[in-house]
Amino acid sequence: MPRVLIIDDTPETAELLAFALRDRGYEVSVDGYTTSLNDVIREQRADALVLNLSTWDMSESLFDSLRDDGGHNDFPVVIISDTPEKAERSLRSRKARKVLLVQKPFTGGQVATALAQLLE
Repeated sequence: MPRVLIIDDTPETAELLAFALRDRGYEVSVDGYTTSLNDVIREQRADALVLNLSTWDMSESLFDSLRDDGGHNDFPVVIISDTPEKAERSLRSRKARKVLLVQKPFTGGQVATALAQLLE
């Protein structure tokens, strides 16, 4: 069973998303915005990450900290964004790999589908 870490700054949304992913066979842990993301990933032994933060800038800073860690260069990430065009440009400029964007508003099914694609 794949382990997914959700980083979300809205507890109610995180809870609903966690429920939807568990219902689809994922083992899920949830955390809020954290500057020690790489440590949390290692502690939780996560196989993938879902970032759902209020602003693209917050997601972008966590994504950069993840990729700056040598062990997480190809770590699968789903980013949920209300500014997908801005996020897409930013990720393209970084030549980001193993990352998919899901546009807000979103469903748990969309996130689960993105995770399945990344974890194939």
